[in-house]
Amino acid sequence: MSAIDRIAPVSPELKAIRRDIHAHPELAFAEHRTAAVVVRELQKAGIEVHQGIGGTGVVGVIRGGRGLRAIGLRADMDALSITERNTFEHRSTHAGCMHACGHDGHTTMLLGAAQALAAARDFDGVVYVIFQPAEEGEGGGRVMIEDGLFERFPMEAVFGMHNWPGIPAGQFAVHTGPVMASADRFDIEVFGTGAHAAMPHLGADPVAAGAALVQAIQTIVSRTLDPADAAVVSVTQFHAGEAYNVIPDRATLCGTVRAFSESVQQRIESRLRELCEGVGAAFGVRIELAYRRGYPPTINTAAEAALCAQTAASLVGSENVDTGARPSMGAEDFAYFLQRKPGAYVWIGNGPGEGGCMLHNPNYDFNDDILNVGVAYWVELVKRILPPHA
Repeated sequence: MSAIDRIAPVSPELKAIRRDIHAHPELAFAEHRTAAVVVRELQKAGIEVHQGIGGTGVVGVIRGGRGLRAIGLRADMDALSITERNTFEHRSTHAGCMHACGHDGHTTMLLGAAQALAAARDFDGVVYVIFQPAEEGEGGGRVMIEDGLFERFPMEAVFGMHNWPGIPAGQFAVHTGPVMASADRFDIEVFGTGAHAAMPHLGADPVAAGAALVQAIQTIVSRTLDPADAAVVSVTQFHAGEAYNVIPDRATLCGTVRAFSESVQQRIESRLRELCEGVGAAFGVRIELAYRRGYPPTINTAAEAALCAQTAASLVGSENVDTGARPSMGAEDFAYFLQRKPGAYVWIGNGPGEGGCMLHNPNYDFNDDILNVGVAYWVELVKRILPPHA
């Protein structure tokens, strides 16, 4: 019997848990019900539980054998501020909030793995199962670390997994190096001099300056960075004016920066400041830039990525493990864990994503058919890293 088939008897229970969490989504740092479900299921399995880490975070401690080596497995619990359009029975019961990224499935897969590991204890060492709040933009991983996660639960490596629509169910993608990008934000204020729209020569037009700046920003990636360095700089907001016949005295631009390395982030920020200064001088306006660092890049360490690829291949065959997939320009706060510990973050196929079933989409739903695959992956990874003594 395969490792995946061994999980089959608990599939109905896992499916019910996943759909219950989906029907009751909770936003960042408000995952009280979800955390309670996690605690209940861990305690049922006889697992030592620690609550309130980083707010609503939960850590379970599973010991096998006498070994002192320890690893961490992480799942995220929070939902998104999206109104669900699905009409199935387990759709969200909370208006304006839904599990549109599959964290309900991530939580359930790790719960299933924790239960299986606790029942068998056929490994030698300690496994910390980490249920993290507030991945969606609020940095719950960073908050857990600041709350002493790695001091209270010392581990040699940490691992994460995310479902990925577009990858066939039953397949994995494992990257060596960058997996997800950084996510910085910028706010630009252009201060000009307001005037009658029929007399523009009496003012200093912040709209014209802002438009020129938007165009100039597009040259950062194409003309400033090495072509081998992938990055995105997108202006996503432009606000100015209130009337048809008035040149306003202010314009606001906002946007995001994505990159796979600290050096590229720094180069983009530096060039953005230079462009603001230059455009301001050219148009006779004052431009202020506020640049805010967000999630850092998510970068797998090579040895741990190789272990994950080997584990996935042992379950689904090497032909179903893509080790050459392109990284995503999306961001992930598992990056904070990988800044502190070796580890790897893998993608598990969620299916084709047809009919709008893509991440952060109001029609999305996690694929229950991959629950067994995800549970088996976690269990086999533990056995591979912490093998039992003969």
